[in-house]
Amino acid sequence: MTKRHVRHTARTLRDTRTARSAGLLAVAAVAALSLTACQTGGDDGAAGARTKVSASAPASEAGGNGASAQTVARSEAPTGDRTTAPAAATTTSGKTSKAVAAPIRTVTLVDGSKAEVYRVGTQRYQAKIVNNGDLLATLDTKKGDDGIDANGMYVVLTMGGEVRSWMGGEHQGPGTFALAGGWKAKVTKVGELHYRAQIIGREGAVEATMDANQHDTGLDANAVYIVLSAGGVISSHA
Repeated sequence: MTKRHVRHTARTLRDTRTARSAGLLAVAAVAALSLTACQTGGDDGAAGARTKVSASAPASEAGGNGASAQTVARSEAPTGDRTTAPAAATTTSGKTSKAVAAPIRTVTLVDGSKAEVYRVGTQRYQAKIVNNGDLLATLDTKKGDDGIDANGMYVVLTMGGEVRSWMGGEHQGPGTFALAGGWKAKVTKVGELHYRAQIIGREGAVEATMDANQHDTGLDANAVYIVLSAGGVISSHA
Protein backbone atom coordinates (compact mmCIF):
# COMPACT_ATOMS: atom_id res chain seq x y z
CA MET A 1 0.00 0.00 0.00
CA THR A 2 1.37 3.35 -0.95
CA LYS A 3 1.69 6.35 1.39
CA ARG A 4 -1.09 8.12 -0.51
CA HIS A 5 -3.53 5.30 0.22
CA VAL A 6 -2.59 5.27 3.91
CA ARG A 7 -3.26 9.00 4.30
CA HIS A 8 -6.63 8.64 2.50
CA THR A 9 -7.73 5.76 4.73
CA ALA A 10 -6.76 7.66 7.91
CA ARG A 11 -8.67 10.75 6.77
CA THR A 12 -11.80 8.62 6.05
CA LEU A 13 -11.68 7.11 9.54
CA ARG A 14 -11.38 10.54 11.12
CA ASP A 15 -14.36 11.86 9.12
CA THR A 16 -16.45 8.85 10.13
CA ARG A 17 -15.66 9.37 13.84
CA THR A 18 -16.40 13.09 13.56
CA ALA A 19 -19.81 12.46 11.98
CA ARG A 20 -20.66 9.85 14.61
CA SER A 21 -19.72 12.25 17.42
CA ALA A 22 -21.83 15.01 15.89
CA GLY A 23 -24.80 12.66 15.68
CA LEU A 24 -24.44 11.68 19.32
CA LEU A 25 -24.24 15.33 20.36
CA ALA A 26 -27.43 16.15 18.41
CA VAL A 27 -29.31 13.29 20.05
CA ALA A 28 -28.12 14.43 23.49
CA ALA A 29 -29.25 18.01 22.78
CA VAL A 30 -32.72 16.87 21.74
CA ALA A 31 -33.04 14.76 24.85
CA ALA A 32 -31.97 17.67 27.02
CA LEU A 33 -34.50 19.97 25.41
CA SER A 34 -37.28 17.40 25.86
CA LEU A 35 -36.40 17.00 29.54
CA THR A 36 -36.37 20.75 30.06
CA ALA A 37 -39.73 21.12 28.36
CA CYS A 38 -41.25 18.42 30.53
CA GLN A 39 -39.91 20.03 33.66
CA THR A 40 -41.15 23.49 32.60
CA GLY A 41 -44.59 22.15 31.71
CA GLY A 42 -44.82 20.44 35.05
CA ASP A 43 -43.97 23.64 36.92
CA ASP A 44 -46.47 25.64 34.89
CA GLY A 45 -49.15 23.07 35.48
CA ALA A 46 -48.42 23.10 39.17
CA ALA A 47 -48.49 26.88 39.25
CA GLY A 48 -51.81 26.92 37.40
CA ALA A 49 -53.22 24.42 39.81
CA ARG A 50 -52.09 26.55 42.71
CA THR A 51 -53.60 29.81 41.35
CA LYS A 52 -56.98 28.45 40.25
CA VAL A 53 -59.73 28.25 42.90
CA SER A 54 -62.67 25.93 42.52
CA ALA A 55 -66.21 27.13 43.25
CA SER A 56 -66.42 24.75 46.20
CA ALA A 57 -63.07 25.72 47.76
CA PRO A 58 -63.23 27.74 50.99
CA ALA A 59 -62.13 31.36 50.93
CA SER A 60 -59.00 30.54 52.98
CA GLU A 61 -57.66 28.44 50.08
CA ALA A 62 -57.93 31.34 47.59
CA GLY A 63 -54.49 32.71 48.33
CA GLY A 64 -55.44 33.34 51.97
CA ASN A 65 -57.04 36.71 51.17
CA GLY A 66 -60.69 35.73 51.58
CA ALA A 67 -61.47 36.15 47.85
CA SER A 68 -64.20 33.87 46.55
CA ALA A 69 -64.13 31.94 43.30
CA GLN A 70 -66.54 34.51 41.81
CA THR A 71 -64.13 37.33 42.72
CA VAL A 72 -61.22 35.54 41.00
CA ALA A 73 -63.33 35.01 37.91
CA ARG A 74 -64.21 38.73 37.76
CA SER A 75 -60.58 39.77 38.18
CA GLU A 76 -59.63 37.66 35.14
CA ALA A 77 -62.41 39.15 32.98
CA PRO A 78 -61.52 41.60 30.17
CA THR A 79 -61.39 45.28 31.05
CA GLY A 80 -64.51 45.97 29.00
CA ASP A 81 -66.53 43.62 31.20
CA ARG A 82 -65.47 45.46 34.34
CA THR A 83 -66.36 48.91 33.02
CA THR A 84 -69.72 48.07 31.48
CA ALA A 85 -72.48 50.06 33.24
CA PRO A 86 -75.24 48.01 34.86
CA ALA A 87 -78.65 47.94 33.23
CA ALA A 88 -81.11 50.61 34.36
CA ALA A 89 -83.48 49.55 37.08
CA THR A 90 -87.13 49.22 36.16
CA THR A 91 -90.14 50.00 38.28
CA THR A 92 -93.10 47.70 38.71
CA SER A 93 -95.37 50.12 36.90
CA GLY A 94 -92.85 51.15 34.24
CA LYS A 95 -93.77 54.80 34.77
CA THR A 96 -92.13 57.70 36.60
CA SER A 97 -94.45 59.39 39.02
CA LYS A 98 -94.24 63.12 39.59
CA ALA A 99 -93.47 64.37 43.04
CA VAL A 100 -96.36 66.15 44.73
CA ALA A 101 -95.52 69.83 45.27
CA ALA A 102 -95.68 71.12 48.81
CA PRO A 103 -97.48 74.40 49.63
CA ILE A 104 -95.22 77.40 50.21
CA ARG A 105 -97.43 78.40 53.16
CA THR A 106 -100.64 77.47 54.90
CA VAL A 107 -102.94 80.22 56.17
CA THR A 108 -105.68 79.74 58.77
CA LEU A 109 -108.85 81.50 57.65
CA VAL A 110 -111.36 83.24 59.89
CA ASP A 111 -113.74 80.26 59.99
CA GLY A 112 -110.94 77.85 61.00
CA SER A 113 -110.42 76.29 57.60
CA LYS A 114 -107.00 76.35 55.89
CA ALA A 115 -105.72 77.93 52.70
CA GLU A 116 -102.78 76.02 51.23
CA VAL A 117 -100.85 78.36 48.94
CA TYR A 118 -98.86 76.97 45.98
CA ARG A 119 -96.59 78.79 43.55
CA VAL A 120 -97.39 77.56 40.04
CA GLY A 121 -95.64 80.19 37.90
CA THR A 122 -94.37 83.77 37.68
CA GLN A 123 -96.82 85.91 39.69
CA ARG A 124 -99.19 82.96 39.60
CA TYR A 125 -100.40 81.23 42.74
CA GLN A 126 -103.11 78.85 43.74
CA ALA A 127 -104.82 78.61 47.12
CA LYS A 128 -106.67 75.43 48.03
CA ILE A 129 -109.24 75.98 50.78
CA VAL A 130 -109.37 72.82 52.89
CA ASN A 131 -111.54 71.93 55.88
CA ASN A 132 -111.09 68.63 57.74
CA GLY A 133 -109.26 67.19 54.75
CA ASP A 134 -111.99 68.19 52.28
CA LEU A 135 -111.17 70.54 49.38
CA LEU A 136 -113.80 73.26 49.37
CA ALA A 137 -112.52 75.62 46.67
CA THR A 138 -109.44 76.65 44.68
CA LEU A 139 -108.38 80.22 43.94
CA ASP A 140 -106.02 80.96 41.02
CA THR A 141 -104.25 84.19 40.01
CA LYS A 142 -103.89 83.18 36.35
CA LYS A 143 -105.89 86.26 35.23
CA GLY A 144 -105.19 88.52 38.23
CA ASP A 145 -106.25 88.65 41.88
CA ASP A 146 -108.92 86.08 42.73
CA GLY A 147 -111.56 85.83 45.45
CA ILE A 148 -114.53 83.86 46.69
CA ASP A 149 -117.66 84.23 48.76
CA ALA A 150 -117.56 81.01 50.82
CA ASN A 151 -120.97 81.11 52.50
CA GLY A 152 -120.39 84.50 54.11
CA MET A 153 -116.62 84.18 54.51
CA TYR A 154 -114.76 86.24 51.94
CA VAL A 155 -111.28 85.24 50.79
CA VAL A 156 -108.87 87.06 48.44
CA LEU A 157 -105.71 85.59 46.89
CA THR A 158 -103.41 88.28 45.49
CA MET A 159 -100.94 88.04 42.62
CA GLY A 160 -98.20 88.16 45.27
CA GLY A 161 -99.51 84.97 46.85
CA GLU A 162 -101.04 86.67 49.92
CA VAL A 163 -104.31 85.48 51.41
CA ARG A 164 -106.86 87.63 53.27
CA SER A 165 -110.16 86.47 54.77
CA TRP A 166 -112.97 88.18 56.67
CA MET A 167 -116.68 88.07 57.40
CA GLY A 168 -119.34 90.75 57.11
CA GLY A 169 -119.46 94.07 55.25
CA GLU A 170 -121.48 92.71 52.34
CA HIS A 171 -123.89 94.54 50.04
CA GLN A 172 -126.31 93.02 47.56
CA GLY A 173 -126.17 94.56 44.09
CA PRO A 174 -127.14 96.12 41.87
CA GLY A 175 -126.43 99.48 43.40
CA THR A 176 -123.66 101.85 44.52
CA PHE A 177 -122.02 101.12 47.86
CA ALA A 178 -119.32 102.56 50.09
CA LEU A 179 -116.37 100.23 50.64
CA ALA A 180 -113.49 100.12 53.13
CA GLY A 181 -110.62 102.56 52.61
CA GLY A 182 -112.80 105.27 51.04
CA TRP A 183 -113.58 103.29 47.88
CA LYS A 184 -117.01 103.05 46.25
CA ALA A 185 -118.44 100.28 44.10
CA LYS A 186 -121.08 100.64 41.42
CA VAL A 187 -122.51 97.11 40.94
CA THR A 188 -124.56 96.28 37.85
CA LYS A 189 -126.19 93.07 36.69
CA VAL A 190 -125.01 91.90 33.27
CA GLY A 191 -126.79 88.54 33.09
CA GLU A 192 -127.66 85.41 35.01
CA LEU A 193 -124.91 84.85 37.59
CA HIS A 194 -122.99 87.67 35.95
CA TYR A 195 -122.31 90.95 37.80
CA ARG A 196 -119.84 93.74 37.23
CA ALA A 197 -118.49 96.30 39.72
CA GLN A 198 -116.75 99.57 38.95
CA ILE A 199 -114.37 100.52 41.77
CA ILE A 200 -114.37 104.30 42.16
CA GLY A 201 -111.67 106.28 43.94
CA ARG A 202 -111.90 109.41 46.08
CA GLU A 203 -111.70 111.66 43.02
CA GLY A 204 -114.65 109.92 41.39
CA ALA A 205 -112.59 108.13 38.76
CA VAL A 206 -113.05 104.44 37.99
CA GLU A 207 -109.81 102.82 39.15
CA ALA A 208 -110.69 99.17 38.47
CA THR A 209 -113.45 96.92 37.15
CA MET A 210 -114.39 93.56 38.61
CA ASP A 211 -116.28 91.02 36.50
CA ALA A 212 -117.92 88.03 38.19
CA ASN A 213 -119.17 85.88 35.31
CA GLN A 214 -120.30 82.49 36.66
CA HIS A 215 -117.37 82.75 39.05
CA ASP A 216 -116.61 84.93 42.09
CA THR A 217 -113.69 87.31 41.79
CA GLY A 218 -111.42 89.31 44.12
CA LEU A 219 -109.25 92.41 44.12
CA ASP A 220 -106.39 93.92 46.11
CA ALA A 221 -107.04 97.68 45.86
CA ASN A 222 -104.00 99.14 47.63
CA ALA A 223 -104.35 96.84 50.67
CA VAL A 224 -108.15 97.04 50.59
CA TYR A 225 -109.50 93.60 49.72
CA ILE A 226 -112.75 93.25 47.77
CA VAL A 227 -114.83 90.25 46.74
CA LEU A 228 -117.64 90.35 44.17
CA SER A 229 -119.72 87.17 43.87
CA ALA A 230 -121.47 85.85 40.78
CA GLY A 231 -124.70 86.49 42.70
CA GLY A 232 -124.01 90.24 42.99
CA VAL A 233 -122.82 90.37 46.63
CA ILE A 234 -119.87 92.70 47.21
CA SER A 235 -117.78 92.94 50.40
CA SER A 236 -114.52 94.67 51.36
CA HIS A 237 -111.93 94.58 54.15
CA ALA A 238 -108.94 96.74 55.00
